[in-house]
Amino acid sequence: MSNLLQPFIKGKSVHPTASVFANGLRNCTAMKSPSSSSSSHDSSILPPKQKLINPATARPHDYYYHPTPSPQLQYALHSAKEAQIAWGERSPPERAAILRRAAEIMSKNVDLLREMETLDTGRTIKETEYDVLEGVECLNYYAGVANSLGGHVYNLPGGRGANLAYALREPLGVTLGIGAWNYPLQSVLWKSAPALAFGNAMIFKPSEYTPSTALWMAHCYHEAGIPDGVFQVVLGGREVGAELVLSPEAAKVSFTGSLESGRNVYEMASKGMKKVTLELGGKSPLIIFDDANIDNAVSGAMMANWYSSGQVCSNGTRVFVHTSIMDQFVDGLVERT
Repeated sequence: MSNLLQPFIKGKSVHPTASVFANGLRNCTAMKSPSSSSSSHDSSILPPKQKLINPATARPHDYYYHPTPSPQLQYALHSAKEAQIAWGERSPPERAAILRRAAEIMSKNVDLLREMETLDTGRTIKETEYDVLEGVECLNYYAGVANSLGGHVYNLPGGRGANLAYALREPLGVTLGIGAWNYPLQSVLWKSAPALAFGNAMIFKPSEYTPSTALWMAHCYHEAGIPDGVFQVVLGGREVGAELVLSPEAAKVSFTGSLESGRNVYEMASKGMKKVTLELGGKSPLIIFDDANIDNAVSGAMMANWYSSGQVCSNGTRVFVHTSIMDQFVDGLVERT
């Protein structure tokens, strides 16, 4: 069995190994159970442990983790800042080649990743397999885009070629990714792939409820050739996220989550004038007109509301049906339900 998979498999079951992947070294703060061998950390100085729950059964997994303590967070931030300099100086083709290797590693571990994602989120294997395959596409896409963005030269007034302006695209530096619990694998890839492709370092904090695939990606990136410190995963809840966002070492924050949490992230980031990207919950209306096919309309409404148990940011939470077909629509929905 590949060393890459050892932390995540025991027998036929998949278990998340919770750790801080700091500076390329997996400093494990997870333990199988209270009766298992002790962690290398002094548990007296670790934050209280966080149990991982299988949402499909509401039962805890065998593993738990300690949120990343502040000294390790600071270590992660400083090592990311140092590592980013050399990573940003690498050529786009070099960075692209590493992302393609990461995509290749992912493509060889589809079954493992879909099972990990299902255990974390409670979603079906069919859905999570799609997420893995889309993740492979994401890495390959940004590997291709990395070579296409460079500097630009502009002609300015004053005669052709007399005055020129040159725009140079440079990495921001240390970027932060804060992921959501409904699509954790997509969160880590959609945030890390573009950041890494264009020469940035990233510290990623997955949801405290679904850390498994983000940790796996740290190992994947490391095996693919990402240098130590360039991509790191830290664990915990809002306290950990707040310390990261408020850090002067971070230049950019990408957050996926609720509207309320997004406001808090934006407010904290504004204190340091950081660039911010927010992907927040949406309210997507579904409008059904009187000439619609009733069966198709019912199918669309059911998928829009119940796909992934309804835990989707584009969930069709409002369904507007023309009054002339309301009874037919409701009858069809009740029958299908």
